Amino acid sequence: MTRTRHDRPGLQIRLVADRDVVLGPGKAALLEAIDASGSIAAASRTLGLSYKKAWQLIDTMNRHLPGPVVTTASGGNQRGGAGLTPLGREVVERYRALQRTLDAAHCEEARSLLALVDRRQATPH
Repeated sequence: MTRTRHDRPGLQIRLVADRDVVLGPGKAALLEAIDASGSIAAASRTLGLSYKKAWQLIDTMNRHLPGPVVTTASGGNQRGGAGLTPLGREVVERYRALQRTLDAAHCEEARSLLALVDRRQATPH
């Protein structure tokens, strides 16, 4: 059987506190999308999330981190918008750095662990 890249085992990093996922791949992607678009609504559409769900994810991060990760401006006559706070940028940068550190291409422990799962999947059951 030929396996595609999506069939391969992989690692996902999640920061958990009080049973809440404070940061993981989805929340990091949301913060990056907000940073790129300047809008929570646009970021939500890009990621296929409801606006309400995006705010729930932001709220979870805000409750567990020492300050807000997103800043917003009201619309009014000028268009409103959103962006990352310095803390929000730091959170994304540290998360992505940790991902790079644990990437199987660079981390022997990650490569060895993934090989165990890969070997099990290759063995007929």
